[in-house]
Amino acid sequence: MSAERRTYVRFVLSFLLFALSGVAFLDRTNISIAGLQISSEYGLGNQHLGWIFSAFLVGYAGFQIPAGWLAARFGPRRVLAFGVLWWGIVTELTALLPTNMSHAILVLIAIRFALGAGESVVYPAANQFVARWIPQQERGFINGLIFAGVGAGSGLTPPLLTWLISNHGWRAAFWFSAIIGVVAGIVWWYAARDTPEEHPHVSPLELQTILDGMEPLPLAVAAAEKSKAPHISWRAIFHRRDLAALMVGYFTFGYIAWIFFSWFFLYMAQVRGFNLKASARFAMLPFLSMTVFCLVGGALSDRLTRNYGLRTGRCVLASAALFLTAGFLILGSQVHSPSLAGLILAGGAGTLYLSQSSFFSVSVDIAGRSSGVFSSIVNMGGQIGGAVTASLTPWIAQHFGWTSSFGLAAALAVVGSICWLVVHPERPLEAAPEALGNR
Repeated sequence: MSAERRTYVRFVLSFLLFALSGVAFLDRTNISIAGLQISSEYGLGNQHLGWIFSAFLVGYAGFQIPAGWLAARFGPRRVLAFGVLWWGIVTELTALLPTNMSHAILVLIAIRFALGAGESVVYPAANQFVARWIPQQERGFINGLIFAGVGAGSGLTPPLLTWLISNHGWRAAFWFSAIIGVVAGIVWWYAARDTPEEHPHVSPLELQTILDGMEPLPLAVAAAEKSKAPHISWRAIFHRRDLAALMVGYFTFGYIAWIFFSWFFLYMAQVRGFNLKASARFAMLPFLSMTVFCLVGGALSDRLTRNYGLRTGRCVLASAALFLTAGFLILGSQVHSPSLAGLILAGGAGTLYLSQSSFFSVSVDIAGRSSGVFSSIVNMGGQIGGAVTASLTPWIAQHFGWTSSFGLAAALAVVGSICWLVVHPERPLEAAPEALGNR
């Protein structure tokens, strides 16, 4: 009698989410790489570009809670597939803008807002997937893998899109982004299912491993799961004292991260004096650092959780990472060597992403099957932070210098570090009703 086959479908789907995460950040950072050419064609300055960057994040933040509800109601498979199709269409609209169009800035703001609204589904849906598919002891690493796509997508963007823009014009970069996104979405649709029980290739052994690593559900939630009705603990979510701390913490995270996504390429070109190709090479470094440290942070979070508990594995790690980020930002902005500044600031991006997995793993630890909504609320804080930095950073740089822009980011990193000290993932939302009353 042969041994029963063990499958690893959850890891394959997690890798697809890594790819979709990369595509999402390709679509959202392509405009910063093409920003110099777009500015020249339509007569825009850095402040105008800041408005365009912010428009994406306003749409992204504004649709976070609806995105979380959609992920809970319709499942991550359908919601992500529709979302990727939306990204592709909107990205194509950017490529179709006519040359020397009047009022181009208004159209670009509207397009980027629509792109942000469409991309709002990606991480609430991914978090809903983690809640349904990933046992607790693997969540740190899987969230680290998913968010490593952020660094991979953003890191590959500068050299690849710079080559496309140099040889075929800035519109080619947007056509490429749209096509690769649609292909990734089709692959996700055919490969994914909303739950492991529905997937035809999940073996009984893998299913048992997944179920054994899930927290037990209270009777009311279990009944809702069986009936396919989405159970969202709205009252319990908004009564969590640490929800506000996570939102503020992720606001600081988003503020810092979007300095790299929106302005680092232009900072290296305009402030540190690198040419287009050298700026593209140095602009890769923070994102490669993000990719590596995101994976390391996720694995380290799981290891610390197993050995010392959820508070240490999620909260202490994230708090220490943000504190280290502050030091790198201050040092990197003040050194005189442009190359050394790029390396140190890339280190700051890496330590920032040591904490990335914790924000979304802790959302599942706390909210369980309501994690799509819970994480969307937390994520909204991060995108508001990104929208603020997209417009505020060039204003501060213009009036007070780039050192001040990075100094404010460092101060916010310290605030984020402190916020993590009041988060309690060991107290789950979906506990017995009497336990909820004591929180």
